[in-house]
Amino acid sequence: MGTILLYYKYVNIENPAAIAKWQRSLCEGLHLTGRIILAGEGINGTLGGSDEECQQYIDAMNNHELFGGIDFKTAAGGADSFPKLKISVKNEIVRMGVDPVQVTVQDTGIHLTPDQTHELLSNRPDDLIVLETRNDYEWEVGRFEGAENPNIKTFREFPAYVDQNLERYKDKEVLMYCTGGVRCERATAYLVQKNVAKKVYQIEGGIVRYIEKYPEGHFRGKNYVFDNRITVRANHDILSNCLHCPTKSDDYTNCLNALCNKHFTVCAPCNTQFANCCSENCKNLVATKQTITRDSRISARRA
Repeated sequence: MGTILLYYKYVNIENPAAIAKWQRSLCEGLHLTGRIILAGEGINGTLGGSDEECQQYIDAMNNHELFGGIDFKTAAGGADSFPKLKISVKNEIVRMGVDPVQVTVQDTGIHLTPDQTHELLSNRPDDLIVLETRNDYEWEVGRFEGAENPNIKTFREFPAYVDQNLERYKDKEVLMYCTGGVRCERATAYLVQKNVAKKVYQIEGGIVRYIEKYPEGHFRGKNYVFDNRITVRANHDILSNCLHCPTKSDDYTNCLNALCNKHFTVCAPCNTQFANCCSENCKNLVATKQTITRDSRISARRA
């Protein structure tokens, strides 16, 4: 067992390619696996390794002129939580599809601590809207009570959803949330720039920090994460159903038919009955070897 790190920082990086080269050397030297995205606007990463190696990575980042003061969220895990190390240079550290020069964290929403968030939701104002910013499969297994679901497949769809609902936010307080905070930095900034909401908030540290402090609070179910754990249970509420039957289930898998690869929740009996497939059709294709199969050693998760 070791550590999983989840972190981000919005900071101006003049040469992301050079930082990517340094990150690869650093991570390979420490035997870390995971994913790091770099852009001119900052860094977004999730890594796994031994406790000592992850601490050395944190120390190296804190000693760098650009990356000091990052809020590193940690969980039990290790290098085997990710299939490999992948470091990418992109235009945005989370793809919202909006020019990062036009929508920056300079306009981000008001950060609320987990305590402040809990107080706000426990004494919820009549004009407060709690707005999900994550994707539909994340919402499916865990969410804040009374939150509004944009029902989006990717974060790139979120700006259009906001544009279509601007009148809904007029003179309202809006609290947005996401896994660790990185999406909300620009999502809240996007709404702030529209100049319609009375106040726009985000949770400092996202769902991760909130459920650390309030596991039986206003977030119910599981928090979806992007490593081999797939989800992290906050409490015993099960919000979703098995794809095949009415049984409550929040356990994700991917269809064994690799050409399908559908990501779905399933109960144990149905998973056995359908041979880890999403349908009778896929089950038959796998049984008759008319398709290729997903490597069962790789944890099921959203691509």
